[in-house]
Amino acid sequence: MDINNLIIENIANPHELERMFRKEPEAFKRSFSYAWEQNPDSQVLAVWYERLHFKEMANTDKTSLLQKDFLSMGILAILAGISTRIILHFAELQAIAPINLVFGILPFIAAYFVYNNTPKKNILYTLASLFLISGFYLNMLPLEHKDSIILAYLHLPIFLWVLLGLAFTGNEYGIGSTRLAYLKFNGEFCILYASMAISGMLLTALTMQLFAFIGMDIEEFYFKNVVLFGAAALAIVATYLVSRNLKLAKNIAPYIAKIFSPLVLATLLVYLIAVIWVGKNPFLDRNFLISFNGILLSVLAVTIFSITESGTDEKKNISDYINFALIVLALIIDSVALSAIVFRLSSYGITPNRVAVLGVNILIWANLIWTMLSYMRFLQNKTGPSTIQDSVTKYLPVYGFWAAFVTFTFPLIFY
Repeated sequence: MDINNLIIENIANPHELERMFRKEPEAFKRSFSYAWEQNPDSQVLAVWYERLHFKEMANTDKTSLLQKDFLSMGILAILAGISTRIILHFAELQAIAPINLVFGILPFIAAYFVYNNTPKKNILYTLASLFLISGFYLNMLPLEHKDSIILAYLHLPIFLWVLLGLAFTGNEYGIGSTRLAYLKFNGEFCILYASMAISGMLLTALTMQLFAFIGMDIEEFYFKNVVLFGAAALAIVATYLVSRNLKLAKNIAPYIAKIFSPLVLATLLVYLIAVIWVGKNPFLDRNFLISFNGILLSVLAVTIFSITESGTDEKKNISDYINFALIVLALIIDSVALSAIVFRLSSYGITPNRVAVLGVNILIWANLIWTMLSYMRFLQNKTGPSTIQDSVTKYLPVYGFWAAFVTFTFPLIFY
């Protein structure tokens, strides 16, 4: 009997259909189309249709999605490169501030996130309006080297970075695990971007030397039109690769965290001992106070990176104790810095720089206290690692609000 008829006759007999398929799978597949056409309403044949075609369709969809992502990445990378070059041109003419270069990269990374994970309209409108308002406001500021304006330039990228986090998290901006994924993305992005940038630097050095051999100096042209374009476009490419779960960055990031944390801890302990030994005083030495705050920010960055890469393992290990020691050390540094800033404010008066540094140190101090207490409870087996991660992820918007406050109000308050 024709296998077509056998399939139709055994529609109500799943066991027999399975036996026929296993006995002659190719013949079954060829004959199935006729049976499906004759019985399009059969739920049994509908299941078989999905079974026979699912793998092929899944691969097609995956390939199509990959091509779509790659195409969007390519277009955004080119636009980022062109935009950055145009912005540099106007910055060289002193028509706009050089800080505008951030608008040649960050909005396109945000566009990539939005394109591949479309958020609700209210989030989309918020992102677009805040990027536009930031760009408009920045270029309304006078091109003067006043402290309040320089502070606005320094804090704007922080605000835009938090805004980029909103684009990354999309509709899940309130979920801690999604915010943690954004922090992990940043660590992996930096590793991957640095790796590719080093390769680009080697290529640049080789190109310069090759043209030098034939008596041509292309350094200025090459850096303005190739290196700058490539640096901006590379940010979009790195975003794409990290988003596509490139294993290189994801595999190496935890190891870097485990290696750097103890090295930073040992280096800082030796440095602080040396500071005490030579008698450096952040209360009186302004430059040393600035470097002290730089150290604080570095320790905070390393600690956050280590926490985000530590995973959700309930089991304690040496890295957890190193992280806790780093947090305590950072808290000591911040407490000294805060005391020095309050002393300078009371002794020498209010300036935009002192107020800005005071504000960010208070924010960091509160964040460190929260993280330290969370780590203590974790080490005492009272909570899991998620409470530590929450102390980092839930605090991110606070930094964004402070950066926005400095950016948008300091040039008006201290003009």
